[in-house]
Amino acid sequence: MIHTDRRGKPLPAHLQRTARTAGGDPVSRREFLAIATAFGATTATAYAMLGLPAPAVAQETPVSGGTLRVGMQVMELKDPRTADWSQIANLERQFLEPLVKYTSDFTFEGKLLESWEVNADATQYTLRLRPGVLWNNGDAFTADDVVFNLIRWCDRGAEGNSMASRFSALIDEATGKARDGAIVKVDDLTVQLNLSAPDIAIIPNMADYPALIVHRSYEETGSNLAANPIGTGPFELESHSVGSAARLVRRTNGAWWGGEVYLDAIEFTDLGNDPTVELNAWAAGDIDLNQQSSENFIDQLDAIGLTRNEIATANTVVARMNVQQAPYTDKRVRQAIQAAVDNAIVLELGISGRGSVAENHHVSPIHPEYAELPKQSRDPERAKALLAEAGMSDYEFDLISIDQDYHQASCDAIAAQVRDAGINIKRTVIPGATFWNDWTKYPFSMTNWNMRPLGVQVLALAYRSGEAWNESAYSNPDFDAKLSQALATADVEARRVIMAELQAMLQDDGILIQPFWQNVYSHNTPRVKGYRVHQTFEMDLGKVWLEA
Repeated sequence: MIHTDRRGKPLPAHLQRTARTAGGDPVSRREFLAIATAFGATTATAYAMLGLPAPAVAQETPVSGGTLRVGMQVMELKDPRTADWSQIANLERQFLEPLVKYTSDFTFEGKLLESWEVNADATQYTLRLRPGVLWNNGDAFTADDVVFNLIRWCDRGAEGNSMASRFSALIDEATGKARDGAIVKVDDLTVQLNLSAPDIAIIPNMADYPALIVHRSYEETGSNLAANPIGTGPFELESHSVGSAARLVRRTNGAWWGGEVYLDAIEFTDLGNDPTVELNAWAAGDIDLNQQSSENFIDQLDAIGLTRNEIATANTVVARMNVQQAPYTDKRVRQAIQAAVDNAIVLELGISGRGSVAENHHVSPIHPEYAELPKQSRDPERAKALLAEAGMSDYEFDLISIDQDYHQASCDAIAAQVRDAGINIKRTVIPGATFWNDWTKYPFSMTNWNMRPLGVQVLALAYRSGEAWNESAYSNPDFDAKLSQALATADVEARRVIMAELQAMLQDDGILIQPFWQNVYSHNTPRVKGYRVHQTFEMDLGKVWLEA
């Protein structure tokens, strides 16, 4: 049987082949669903290719009214393309929307796009916009808005613009801007992308949190979302105070294309990084929902009668070394620090074992193209020998983290093991508000990384030479070339062979200690309905309602 995309065109042959082997294993099945829907299959078609029915959705009768109170850090509303924290996007997401959504079922579905088509070698994408969408200022959402955003995403000269790394196949290397002919408005509801090289990650990248779509007048009106919150989403921004609170109300100007919105308002309250402060807020009845529950406080939150939400993810933390800053310019030093640490111990002490051990290469078993490598083990004697060879036996290292509980606990566990290996190391803890101002510049520090649907996306964002989020300053021409090859390889099995080489390069170069993959937890009161925790911390609240 020939299966087709949303427009009736046959799906690529490699998907048909993969479907025959993926249905029996839950992990392989999830991987297949992500790849098939990225190439244009509907969720129902992707399940049909596996010989399975699409999952049924539980039906309840929503109730309109009420204010949802959410515990989450309230950060500055940045230009979405420069957002570097999911909390920023979660505020903006209530009135801005992406072209594509990565669902809690690990599939891709259209938001502002109704459908898309991908040619056989992933060098041309045809984006078909959802008709009838209105901005909250009354303007129609059109191809002009999409072209405007794509051109902005492709501007490498815009400081902090991580979207440029996601759309490099549309960029002219000489100018650092969108290449002539790369982004074409076909008509008011159709845009065509013509890539300079194959890239299978285009649709997944449109679902990432910095990819929220702004109005075509965004720059003309001052590039300030707090002052001009024009959006297509279900809510409108009423007030916003950094570090304190934000309030959004149900959209009043023009109907939302997604249908009825049940909540009157959403109020976000900033409770900081201390989980005990949040626990007290729950006990006092001050919040209904949080973005994320600390792994170390799950039992306490369960005990006060809250509903636990949980999902396995490829979210992680990495203690990375900046290869352009001494002493981490020396590969032997990096390898020594890595050899001194048992990641399983960090998993247990950092997040109470609520996750799985990672392997120091930032590609997860959840990722479709993950390649299993020989397991690494802690080797303190090798660590000391490498430092002696590098002439750094007496050096005092410094591991920096923010003051968030699981960051502190994880870094403390890393430092304790390094110290037990006979290596001098101290710990520096910096308040989050200060740490994130310079997060890419520290010599040795821990940051958290949200899941991306594909392993190649993570590697392109975090380790490709010169990218905005390459906090380790890693620059390896062989790695870059292999990564380009992987991005151009649609067949998952063929891409896995390349990924094995990429993963091994990162391990061997000793760039990072990546201790674990996190399960994501959140809690809500039982009266919150229609909410599902998302594997990338995304809070999409347009269809959430409160039981009377």
